[in-house]
This record gives sequence, structure tokens and C-alpha cells, in this order.
Amino acid sequence: MIVRPRKEDHLVIGKYTGKVITGVGLLMVVPMITSIVLGEWDTVVDFVISIAACLIFGFGTQLLCRTEKDLSWSHGLVVASGSWGMATVLGALPHWLSGHEGTYLDAMFDVMSGYTTTGLYLLQDLDHVSYGLNMWRHLLTYAGGQGIVVIALTFLFKGTAGAYKVYVGEGKDERLLPNVVQTARAIWLVSLAWLGVGTLALFITGMALGQEPVRAFLHGLWVFMGAWSTGGFAPQSYNTMWYHSLTYEVISVVIFIAGSFNFALHWAVWTGKRKEILRNVETVSFSITLTLTVLIATFGLAKAGVYPDAMTLFRKAFYQLASGHTTTGFSTIYSRAFVTQWGPVGVMATTIAMAIGASACSTAGGIKGIRMGVIFKAFMQDIRKAISPESAVVRAKYHHVHDVYLEDGLVRSAMTITIAYLVLYALTAIVGTLYGYDFLQAAFEGVSAASNTGLSCGVTSPGMPAVMKVLYIVAMWLGRLEFMSVFALAGYAVSIVRGK
Repeated sequence: MIVRPRKEDHLVIGKYTGKVITGVGLLMVVPMITSIVLGEWDTVVDFVISIAACLIFGFGTQLLCRTEKDLSWSHGLVVASGSWGMATVLGALPHWLSGHEGTYLDAMFDVMSGYTTTGLYLLQDLDHVSYGLNMWRHLLTYAGGQGIVVIALTFLFKGTAGAYKVYVGEGKDERLLPNVVQTARAIWLVSLAWLGVGTLALFITGMALGQEPVRAFLHGLWVFMGAWSTGGFAPQSYNTMWYHSLTYEVISVVIFIAGSFNFALHWAVWTGKRKEILRNVETVSFSITLTLTVLIATFGLAKAGVYPDAMTLFRKAFYQLASGHTTTGFSTIYSRAFVTQWGPVGVMATTIAMAIGASACSTAGGIKGIRMGVIFKAFMQDIRKAISPESAVVRAKYHHVHDVYLEDGLVRSAMTITIAYLVLYALTAIVGTLYGYDFLQAAFEGVSAASNTGLSCGVTSPGMPAVMKVLYIVAMWLGRLEFMSVFALAGYAVSIVRGK
């Protein structure tokens, strides 16, 4: 029997959803101030309207849903997924008011892409948007990388047991410190430290390339945000290719590979456990699969004679594959070059890299390296059991901050999420094919959306069917939250209608 939620359940969910949306409204103050400083008064008005809408909803919901009850697991999952949905609806206001979006659906697509650190976009005439809107785009992806719930936990939540349930609902389960609010603040400490160093390096490079100081600083800040969050948004339509700089590429690679690592790994290194980088199952898995996919793509490109020399070949292949594998989405080639130059082998290698993704509990998407490691270890354990005497006890373990022995529940969980991703990848590819796109291109774009990568072979555009836009929005949402909290929200909606 499906149990109908009680009034108290609605109040708890409403209260904490209101807190998250309040956080989104406060986040908009940053791009509004940017526009004030740079004299973009039309954009200032756009953000005043948007901030007002978020704060009215956020504080209004908290006022209407006053309760002292703490969150349960089901509440936390529903708040995490529901607040992302509402944050997308309200967060799209600045995009829509800017006049650079064809429809409100396009604006919501771009905002969901930002929150989920995907990087696909439908915004038109990117090279001429305001500084304020560009700041909002990149702040979205930077905040989304840490998690919009993490923002609320940092500033607006008390350190309750229920807060941890919302944190887990956003696709994270690492406690760096005993208290989940302290954990959220530790995540921000790591991210802000990298922000200072990374932005400075890119700012100096931009100045060396001849950019004006303000422009060099903002581009450095925005490219850092896109790299660290593995979000892939860039201030120019040609993405990082626009800079034509090997130094810019090297710095961005270092940042987005670091951004793809688990925050627990960052914290271990931060606290002196530097050997963890070499021992961690996710870094080992990432190194192996990145090497294999780069070799496959390089072989295909060399055979096709796409690039004139070995240095250019490696530079292009490694950058796109590293960007795809970390689910960043930065690119130094034209989007259609994946189809017209890279060919089926290069497209398939990049698709595989995007599908796997990087580390769990990081800014990255995809199946994740830890699941690949667990599944491989389980596979090898079964082989060892098959060839060992019946009396032998065979146990496998992997290292992730500490040694973890494989248990059936752990393997089953890894397989469940992996299968869910594969089904989502297949669904997006099939739907794209039904709308007339080549299967390989539809698969590339669908995997890019569902793994929160953002590389495009040209399928994503303002003129794509509305059904595919909605499907990609849902795929980005499911992929970023790793399914369960979105399923919980769907179950909550069903229980309201059919519960007894």
C-alpha cells in the first residue's frame, strides 16, 4: 500500500526547499554587483527581478512551512531533487530576460546545464552577452560543481542530522569532517583555495596574450570556474580554442583534472596524505581508462592523417579526451570536427571516455571511476574463486582513503547505478536517432548530456526538437544527482496522488 504524505511531511520539504532557493537568490547578488560595477544597467534590472523572485519564493515557502521537525531520508532526497528543479525554473529568469534565449525552455536548459556542470548551451550570440550574464553562467557551474545544496548547508542550514540526508540526496556521501555542515565548508575551503591560484595563473596568461586587465581577470576567473567545476562553460563561443594558447590549455587541463578528483582525495592531500593520489582506486582507474581512450583516438586520427605532426596530434587528442573523461567539456576543436575529421573511431573513444567519467563525490559526472574499479575487482574476485580450491577464502579489496573490502551490497550498488547510466545513455541515443540524427552522433550527444560532460558534435542547438531539449534536461538532472533522489521525488508525487 502506498502511504499518502502527511501535512508535516509537506512542511518539512517546503521549509528546506525554501532555504535552498534563498541560497540561489543570494548567489545572484554576485553577477548583479558585476553589472553595477561595469555599468550594465539593463542587466542589473534583470537580476533585481530574478533575485526578488527567488527570495519571495524562498522566504515565503519557509514562512508558510514553519516546522521544527527534522528531515528524514525520504525528505532529504525529495528536497535535493525538488530544489534543483525549482532552482532551474527560477534561475532561468536572468537568461530569459537577457533576450539571448529563444524560449524559456532554452533558458531552463542552459541553467540545468550549468547547475549539473554539463556545459551544453542553447544561448544565442554568446560572444556579445553582458558581463553580468556571463558571470551568472559561470557562477552557476562553479556553484553547481560544489552543489547548490552544499551552498545552503554552508550558510543556511544548522548542523542537524537531517542536513546530511539532503547532502547525500545531491549525489554525495563523503564526510570529510564529523559534521556535515563542516564538511560543506571544507569543500568550499578547498575550492576557494584553488580558485585563487587557478584564476591568478590564467589572469597572468591572459595578460601575456594581450588582453585588457579587466577582461583578462574575468576570463581567467570564468575559465577557472568552468574547469574546476568540470562544467565546460566558456566566455566565448569557440570555447578554449578561442585563446590559441598552449599555456592556457595546460593550465586548464591541470585545473579540470584536479576538479574531477573526489573531494575526500583533495582533503586527504590537504591534510598531508599525498601518497593517496597514487593509491586511490579512482586515480588508478582514471589513469588506465584515460590512457586507453587517448591511444584509441590517437590511432584513429593518425590513420586518417587529420593532423600534420605528432605534437599537434597528441595535443588535440589528449585535450579532448581528458576534457571528455573528466566530463569537463572544454574543447579546442570545432564541434563538427568530431564528425568531419575525427571519424567513428575518435567519436567512439570520446563517447566511452565521457560515459565512464571521473571520480564520485567530485564535480564530475558519468559512471565514475570508483564503480569501474569496484566492478573490475568483483570480476577478478569471481575469476579467482572459480580457479581456487573450494576451501579457499577469496576476498578482494580496494583503496579509497582507506582499504575497503568488497561486499555483495557494495558491488550490487555499483552495478545498479552503472546499469541506470547505461540505460539513460541508450535512451538518449535512441530518441536522437528517432528524430533523424545519425546514431553515432546521437549517442555522442546523449552521453555528453547524461554524463554531464558538455562536448558537442553539433546536435545541441536552439533548433533541436523540444522533446530532445526536455529529455536532455532530465538526463542532466538524473546524471548529476545519480538517479535515486529524482526517483524519490517521483515516488513522492505518486504518493500524493495515489497514497492512502
